[in-house]
Amino acid sequence: MTVRRAVPDIASRDLERSRSFYTLLGFEEVMRLDGVLGLASPDNPTAQVLLMDAGVPEAVRPDMSVEVEDVDAVHAAVVSSGAEIVYALRDEPWGVRRFFTRDPDGTVVNVLTHRPTPPAPGAPEG
Repeated sequence: MTVRRAVPDIASRDLERSRSFYTLLGFEEVMRLDGVLGLASPDNPTAQVLLMDAGVPEAVRPDMSVEVEDVDAVHAAVVSSGAEIVYALRDEPWGVRRFFTRDPDGTVVNVLTHRPTPPAPGAPEG
């Protein structure tokens, strides 16, 4: 199984203030989506942090995200191991397939794969 990146998911009480802090460390904003900011190194785009609005209620909030090559294979291995699944495997509208699991110490891990982007309507295939 291939891990593409591992990213800490940081709960922030003030996203803009947190964004400003992490830009001091050299990160740049690469994604903004409903209370979530993704920041990455411009020189090493797999070096990332994810800022999550701590004020947005969620049933379960992940502590880290791990992007893998094949989320379905990882999900099968996690289920087979007996580890707890705390957010069922599903396709999200923003283009990822993911699930959350809890490690033996209680850390919630968001395991995901980016789905291929479908071609725009009318775009030539291939």
